[in-house]
Amino acid sequence: MTAQEKLKHLYNRAGFGISIAHWQGHVHISKAVRHLLHPKMLHPLEVTNKEDWQSSNMKVLKMMEISVEERKARQKLFREKGAELNMDWLRQMIGEENPLNEKMALFWHGHFATHTDNPYFDQLLLQQIRTNALGNFGDMLRAVAQSPAMLQFLNNQQNKKQHPNENFARELMELFTLGRGHYTETDIKEAAKAFTGWSFNEDGHFELKEKQHDNTSKTFLGKTGNFDGNAVLDILLEQKQTAIFITQKIYRYFVNEESVDAQRVQLLAQDFYTSNYNIRSLMYAILSSDWFYDPNNIGAHVKSPIELLVGMNRTIIMDFKSDKTLINLQRVLGQQLFAPPNVAGWSGGRNWIDASSLVIRMQLSEAFFASKELHLEAKEPLDSEVTIEHKMQAHKKAQGERFKVGQVDADWADYLAFWTSYDEKELPRQLADYLLPVPISDESLANLYAFIDTTNKQTLIQSLTIRLMGLPEYQLC
Repeated sequence: MTAQEKLKHLYNRAGFGISIAHWQGHVHISKAVRHLLHPKMLHPLEVTNKEDWQSSNMKVLKMMEISVEERKARQKLFREKGAELNMDWLRQMIGEENPLNEKMALFWHGHFATHTDNPYFDQLLLQQIRTNALGNFGDMLRAVAQSPAMLQFLNNQQNKKQHPNENFARELMELFTLGRGHYTETDIKEAAKAFTGWSFNEDGHFELKEKQHDNTSKTFLGKTGNFDGNAVLDILLEQKQTAIFITQKIYRYFVNEESVDAQRVQLLAQDFYTSNYNIRSLMYAILSSDWFYDPNNIGAHVKSPIELLVGMNRTIIMDFKSDKTLINLQRVLGQQLFAPPNVAGWSGGRNWIDASSLVIRMQLSEAFFASKELHLEAKEPLDSEVTIEHKMQAHKKAQGERFKVGQVDADWADYLAFWTSYDEKELPRQLADYLLPVPISDESLANLYAFIDTTNKQTLIQSLTIRLMGLPEYQLC
């Protein structure tokens, strides 16, 4: 691989695609890695506040004399704020400042999956995830465990000493730390007792309700004591299996979804554990290694819908007539921010692609840039939808909503200014090298060229870019 190809792979995986500035800059890999690992100050996303939450809290509404119209108005407010939060985060991903931090936050968003339909809770959790994305895993785990989004989603408000609720304790071990098979049912029951009383107050902030907490002795993962929730989290972090589980998941996401080198994961996990779960150190070890740039890892990752949409928007800046278009596209393609299908998050990998979604993906560039109209319907809900209510809502949307993806206002100026300096004969290969993660044959390029508008150099670049974005190879990185 050339240095430029390595740089493209780095920005594809550690961000959402390489910018023209980085492509032409020939920055050394080590410098690029250091730059990615030390993000600039994060822009906080604040679309709602505790007053919105309090005025729309269904508990409060039940105690108030409130009309049906007022109740609907409050629910409408939450939907609008949720859409605003979705788009604000998407714009941060599209931006140039902190690609790795936002990519890591997207990873943790799937790892600590919640679905609350409450934008204030989503906003609080997202702030914790974005702040700690490259920080300390233990700090993030504790912050997430005490977030109202997670406590509500996994029913810990109903976890009381008289009637322990095991949902949170079970998912904490199975999905967030140890992985299945590394704990017992007794460990779940004992951990659930430790988390009794963990709740949140009317401001939407964490609160320990002492009267609901079980103060008896508990035995958890071989240790005995009067453990509370924080003690259980400490014990989980003491387990090397937690470091192995997290490292393996990060390896699949950033290195190779299908082929995991078990020995390499063990070595990375040992350093991760020794560093007291320093995420930045783990990512440095991965991104600066020679094996990260092994040809077997190039193009081995299927872009998630968010990665695809953000990457296209980073290549050609787009102005959509309505934010709803991008949110609808997330739903149709199977990854809507703040709405994972279940507590395990999105399956990822080849699961992103099926016969219908691949056709849609390959037609997006023509819909965005070439006036091709796509009429789309939301996907039917999966059997693994979180609740019956969510499943019914998704079914209603899938049955009743059909929307059109039309042309958007695209800003081609910087893109065209760069590529017009290339000789016309070189453009097909140069653009393919820039846009695609893996090389395509001269024959494939020649076949593609037959459908290109060659009226002038500008139309050639635009038409060729649209066609390249419609290839199956563009779905990979």
